[in-house]
This record gives sequence, C-alpha cells and structure tokens, in this order.
Amino acid sequence: MQMKTFRAATSTAAFEKIKAELGTDAVILSNKTVTENGTKCCEIVAAIDAPPASARKARGTQRDATREAVIEDALDNGVGWQREWTQIKGQIMALMKSQMDMNILSPKQKLAMEYLEREEVDERVLARLFCELREDGRKSIVPLLERTASVRPLTMAEWKTPLHAFAGPGGAGKTSTLIRLALREKKANPRLRICLATADAGGKGRLVLKHYAELSGLAFREIITRDDFALLKKEAGHFDLILIDLPGLAGTTTLRDWTDLYGLSGTSDLSIHLVLNPYFSPAQFERFTEKYKSEQLASVIWTKLDEACTFGAILNMAFATGLPVSALSYGSGLKNSLAPAKSEMLWRLLFMRKLPGGTIQP
Repeated sequence: MQMKTFRAATSTAAFEKIKAELGTDAVILSNKTVTENGTKCCEIVAAIDAPPASARKARGTQRDATREAVIEDALDNGVGWQREWTQIKGQIMALMKSQMDMNILSPKQKLAMEYLEREEVDERVLARLFCELREDGRKSIVPLLERTASVRPLTMAEWKTPLHAFAGPGGAGKTSTLIRLALREKKANPRLRICLATADAGGKGRLVLKHYAELSGLAFREIITRDDFALLKKEAGHFDLILIDLPGLAGTTTLRDWTDLYGLSGTSDLSIHLVLNPYFSPAQFERFTEKYKSEQLASVIWTKLDEACTFGAILNMAFATGLPVSALSYGSGLKNSLAPAKSEMLWRLLFMRKLPGGTIQP
C-alpha cells in the first residue's frame, strides 16, 4: 500500500492533488485542518493499494529485477509492514501486561505502579519497572525511575558548548524557551555576550525574538541560507552564548535533513534541544521521536507544564530517546519561569504535581 499526506489551502485543491498523483481509486484515511507557519490549511492522508499506473509504467519492465526496483517496491509496501509491526508490538505488550501481577509487589511498590499508570506512563516503561521491582519487595521505585529519566541541568557550567539550537513542533514553545534562557543567563551575569538567532524566517517568533533582543541589549541574527549559518559560526568567538530558534519541520522533513541542508551537521560545538509539551498524544510523541532523531540532539526541554493534566510523557520520552531532561518551563511570564532540571523536580512533578516554582498543579 502506498500512503501519502497532501496539504493545500482548501480541501478541493487537496483532492485535486490526490486525484492527479494517486488516481480515483485512492482511499481517504484522514481529513483535517492544520496550522502551518501560522496559516490554516487542509491536510488529507490518502492511500492506494498499488502504485498508480503512471508510476508503474515509469519503472519499466527492464528494472523489475534490479536492486533499485526491489528497494522501491519494499518502500511502497512499508506502510503495511509498519502497521503489522505495530500490531505485533501491541500483542506482545498485551501478553506482558497479563503477566504483570501487581499483587506480588509490596503495597508501596504496587501503589507507585498504579499511580504511574494513571499518569499515562507507557506500558513498556511499566513492564520494565515491574520486572525489576518484583525481584525485591524492599526496592524503591525512585532509583529505577532515575535510571529511566536522567537529568542534565541547562546551565553554562554544565553545558560547555557555546551554540544551542532549539527544535520541536510548532507551538511547543521554542521561542519562549530561548528568550527565558537568555534573560536568566543575562540576569545571572549582565556582562555575558549573548546572541539570539532565528532560522524560522516565516514564523511569528522571528519578530518576537528580534523585539526582545533589542529590549535586552542582545545581538540578533537571521539564518536564511546555509551561508548565514557559516557566517554565524565565524562570529562565534565574539559571543559567550548563541541561542538558535529552529523552525517547525513540515511534512516528511527530519531534523537530520534540515541540519544537513543548512550545514549544521558535524558542528561539534552545537547542542540541539528538543522542546515538547506533556500533552501531545502518544502517536505524536512516537512521530517526534523519529522526526527529530539526530546525533546532535542532546536533551529534552519540557514546557507549558502548568497546562498539563498528566506528566507520564516525561518518562515515556526519556525511555524512548535515552535523552536527559535539561529544563522545565511553566507559567506565562518570561522571567523566572525556566528552571534547570533536577531529579527531585521530576519526581515532585510526577508524584506530587508540584511545579518547579512551588505551585501545585491541580
């Protein structure tokens, strides 16, 4: 099966694209309105059992036995394999869950596991915790959680790299996080030379970033082309800290694709932080895990914590990516609303619903 996502200003225009590329036999899997770069558009996911006739003809009968044809056919059928693999994983987890008899745990361990389940912690994480807890009724769950979700505080003392980029889906709070970090560091050391840079030329965050740079006496740069980033790297010696706001990645573009295109790949003094909210759906988190996978991705920053109902996603992403949590952001203000992550902060947030600022989240 071949599946593809189509976007257009209107549903009519999107259907025309589907008809032209997949033909009249295409099946509509989803139809919704999304916001891309601040503009609403129609997004339709369509699928067809076999490649369209025009595509088959273009391949030609002579290529059927070639290595390229075999790979292309495998990719065409990749969606089906992915669906089957998802079903297999679901069945395995269902079997494992049936074997997780919480009654063999101590009352305290059982209570903690039941609480984590209510916080929407993933079954894979719960299964791993259960296997370790059942060996010893006296074992505390906190050390196990610390091995699952590590922290690395986002401070200049902890992070020696001068360049920090902030990636993540639109609306996650990348621009706000960048401004909060700049204001915090400038307050701690007024003589610090900080540069704010944006690679999101079409986004509203560009104007916000420029505005705060001017108000706070910080340098401001725009990255529109590959040469702009090369120029910024040459200027790096003039700054103590360079914070870069990356754009949301549309369609099938991955973080690796974008960093390759703009010449960020292989930059040893650059750390990229993934900015997320706890209230994305599990399917979205899985997609983000793949979309933002990169050797340069160094940590996860959690924002809008005061708007979340559950916090299990923090454990789930730590388990899925192996990345440490570096900062926690909360509240609408830009000052004193970004805290470098500490282990005790995570567990107070998860078990007591206590934000880093001391507020209890209802």
